[in-house]
Amino acid sequence: MEIKNHIESNPEIMLGKPLVKGTRITVEIILRKLSDGFSKEDILQMYPHIKTDDIQACIAYAAEVIQSEKVIKE
Repeated sequence: MEIKNHIESNPEIMLGKPLVKGTRITVEIILRKLSDGFSKEDILQMYPHIKTDDIQACIAYAAEVIQSEKVIKE
C-alpha cells in the first residue's frame, strides 16, 4: 500500500496534521477511534466518504512514524 495515495498533510488544513486525502479527517482521529474500541466498520459508518484502505493507511502511517522514533527507557 502506498501511504501517500491515502494520507496527505497541508499546513492550511487542520494545522498541517496528517489527513485522509481529500478530507478533514486526521490520522489521529482514526487511530483514537480504533484505540477506543471502534471497529473499521464502525468508522466507515461514521465517515462514509472514507474507505477501508484509508483506515489501513492511517495505521501504516502511524507505524512508519513510530519506527523512526527513539524509545525512552526509565
